[in-house]
Amino acid sequence: MQITILGGGGFLGRKFAERLAAEGHLGGQPVTSLVLFDLAAPRPLAAPFPVTCLGGDVASLADVSAAIPPGTSLVVHLAAVVSAAAEADFDLGMRVNLHGTLTVIEACRKLAGPAIHGLAAPPRVLFTSSVASFGGGQAALLPDDARQIPTNSYGAQKAAAELLLQDASRKGFLDAVSIRLPTVIVRPGRPNKAASSFFSAILREPLLGLETPLPVGEDFRVWVCSPRRAVDWLFHAAVMETAPLGVDRGINPPGLAVSVGEMLAALSPAERALVKREPDAAIAGIVGGWPAEFTATRARALGFTPQEGVPQILAAFREDDLAATRAERGL
Repeated sequence: MQITILGGGGFLGRKFAERLAAEGHLGGQPVTSLVLFDLAAPRPLAAPFPVTCLGGDVASLADVSAAIPPGTSLVVHLAAVVSAAAEADFDLGMRVNLHGTLTVIEACRKLAGPAIHGLAAPPRVLFTSSVASFGGGQAALLPDDARQIPTNSYGAQKAAAELLLQDASRKGFLDAVSIRLPTVIVRPGRPNKAASSFFSAILREPLLGLETPLPVGEDFRVWVCSPRRAVDWLFHAAVMETAPLGVDRGINPPGLAVSVGEMLAALSPAERALVKREPDAAIAGIVGGWPAEFTATRARALGFTPQEGVPQILAAFREDDLAATRAERGL
């Protein structure tokens, strides 16, 4: 099985790749080769199969086609400009989040010529969409058939990309599954430009002994998942039977609805004291439009494992990423 990870230099792409390297197979099929693609070539990965690391532009058909060679069975499309950055730079968000996805579709379409005539299966494309593709805000509990009405450019770009991937699946160019990820906590490393970055920071930074700002109130609720669970969902989506999805290729996975106060309660009193309330209207305006909870009934029926509680999320971060984050940041 040849696999390509677009956005393979990011933390989820790396975790997906490391699990592939550790297990050596996916859904019972041996991994024969892996391509890691990002804006800059990702760092090498030790694995029991060949790994190629490529740098390039996800909106360039030549670059993406080089990253998705003939025989590719799975494309994990994680490449994106994150929420606040896409809101601040509309052109960049459109180029990467929307036109980049169009390029992925075209690259897969080139491979799928024989597949359309029944000679081979089209590549499975796992697309990481987002809860930001919905509106509704703090009062929302969205069912699986809720309309996507985003309140920010990032969410609009993700929703548009989902529709295009859905139609490409209908046409037989590829076989898409769009996973609308909750806010992923606790992200390792440093804060990034995502509007939701502070949700990780208010747990990660105190564990590092660092102060961090909190731009919303402690009663603010958010739909979250851990990196471990996000990777589990992607692995499940990579091998699941897609016929039961029908035309609708978007899945709201079973995350966890939690308030900021409940998140902070998982820290020690000394750690909580490092979180400083600093209201930020711009950040609150973006994340405040996102729905606080989903029913995720369909995902559970399809075998996606629900997210555990905040103590388990913190335990996983301590085990998987805390030491590496300390080392990376020189702490």
